[in-house]
Amino acid sequence: MAHEPRTPGANDRDLQLDFAKGALIILVIVGHLIQHIIYRDDGFWYSPYYKSIYMFHMPLFMAISGYLSCRSLLRKSFTRAASDRAKQLLLPMLFWWAFMETAKFGALWRATSVTSGPLEFVHDFAGTYWFIWATFVSYLLVKILTNLKHGSWVISGSAVLVALAPVTFSISPLIKFTYPFFCLGFLLAQSRERWMSTVRSGKMLLIVFLSIVTCVGFLAWSKDTYIYNNLAIIHDFRSAKNVFLMFVGSAAASAIAIELFLLCWRIGRSNRAGRFIAVELGQSTLLLYLVQGTVFRLMDFMQFGERWDLTTRFAVAGTLGASIVVFALTVRSIVRTVPYLSQLVLGTPARSGLSQAKPAMN
Repeated sequence: MAHEPRTPGANDRDLQLDFAKGALIILVIVGHLIQHIIYRDDGFWYSPYYKSIYMFHMPLFMAISGYLSCRSLLRKSFTRAASDRAKQLLLPMLFWWAFMETAKFGALWRATSVTSGPLEFVHDFAGTYWFIWATFVSYLLVKILTNLKHGSWVISGSAVLVALAPVTFSISPLIKFTYPFFCLGFLLAQSRERWMSTVRSGKMLLIVFLSIVTCVGFLAWSKDTYIYNNLAIIHDFRSAKNVFLMFVGSAAASAIAIELFLLCWRIGRSNRAGRFIAVELGQSTLLLYLVQGTVFRLMDFMQFGERWDLTTRFAVAGTLGASIVVFALTVRSIVRTVPYLSQLVLGTPARSGLSQAKPAMN
């Protein structure tokens, strides 16, 4: 991750990482479109496009989050860090969760029984926005461990222990899967110069090796390799193989993906498309994640598309994906200068004029 010179007017941001985040949030939306529109059954597990996205998009997102969180983790007190991160992540999540429940019970007229209601509320609150919880928990855990002696070694050990913990409750498997990547990003940020000097001479050889590992992982990937199905639980040789392939394949694919994203930024940073992905999408990833999560969760309660042909499904998917982006950016433009409302909806303090909001998914 070689950093480029700061761009004037960019609020001292590293726009190449914003570009990577913008590309990743697009892939998050595309992955959900494949699942909810292109396929309305379990066929998406076997889609090569779905597999290509899900091998790396959330692991890399989490690694970037850990990388960008390094400064606040090292400089802030635990109370200040936890408070700031809660306002940044949990407060807007509460807003969009309330919006989703209102839409579900109002527009969709979905009635729930007394017994299933609370359970469904919990499932919506945790499962719909699981990545926010994973980011928040990972941030707090790493913050605690940074205060210990030999913090880097302790964090590395915690990544292994958390990944292999025999816990399957609620979204805990997803946290187990993404936490090691948050640790990896944080540790890389701490030792960036040493890491760069170590790999500089053999970078091309390393890229070739990781590319081979990624290709082998892609070919060997199956339905049981996804964290949603194996839950990172090892109980026999086959499950051990799937869990090992999941972590190793995701790590290799994430490394190759970030190299490709940074290459694309170096090539396209002067054109409109590249700037749009970096500035508009990359600096709105939290909002885009919350909006798309709300939309696709609501779609779980709708019956549609059973008789659509493939062309119609692609047309609907493209329209819905574009609508999510337009809606999110419109909301941001309306509320980002409004005190309190900006913090509630976007997770960032209100900004005056045309200044850009700080990223919320880091």
